[in-house]
Amino acid sequence: MEILKWEKLSSRYLVREKWATLRVDTCKLQNGTVKDDYYVLEYPDWANAVALTTDNKIIMVRQYRHGADLVSLEIPGGVIDPGEKPEDGIKRELLEETGYSFDHCELIATLYPNPATSNNRTFTYLLTGGVKTHAQHLDEHEILNVEEYTIEEAKALLEDNQIAQALHSSALFYGLLKLKAIRS
Repeated sequence: MEILKWEKLSSRYLVREKWATLRVDTCKLQNGTVKDDYYVLEYPDWANAVALTTDNKIIMVRQYRHGADLVSLEIPGGVIDPGEKPEDGIKRELLEETGYSFDHCELIATLYPNPATSNNRTFTYLLTGGVKTHAQHLDEHEILNVEEYTIEEAKALLEDNQIAQALHSSALFYGLLKLKAIRS
């Protein structure tokens, strides 16, 4: 059976804020069923990075995440500003969060955080040749530590389930595959 897209019959917004928008859609499915309360979260697109220094250390950040109430070890990343290209967004985020600049930047994955209920994408980049060129320039709500890990240490973090953020775990996996640090 061919799977078809749902037909959107109507849509209305319940919340429209800077960081999240919630809408409710009425949709007709291919089997004729009408779903009249399908909730969709609209978020801006995000970018994250597996970022390597010139001495092959992977840059990670440790910060508190209020939604899950945990201190989380993650790769750097953040929201892509309106009108900003994803590659420019990740370079800006890396400079702001870590103070590092990079020689090379390559898109290695485009992922949907939760395509069942949200519409945004996360662009994952591999950046190499990182050198500390600036001081951190954090947003008012950001408090984070920059940490560096060898490729073997990063692999161990994944194996030991130490990266709680699912998009960051998958990004690190894609980065390690690209670096041929793990076999496909």
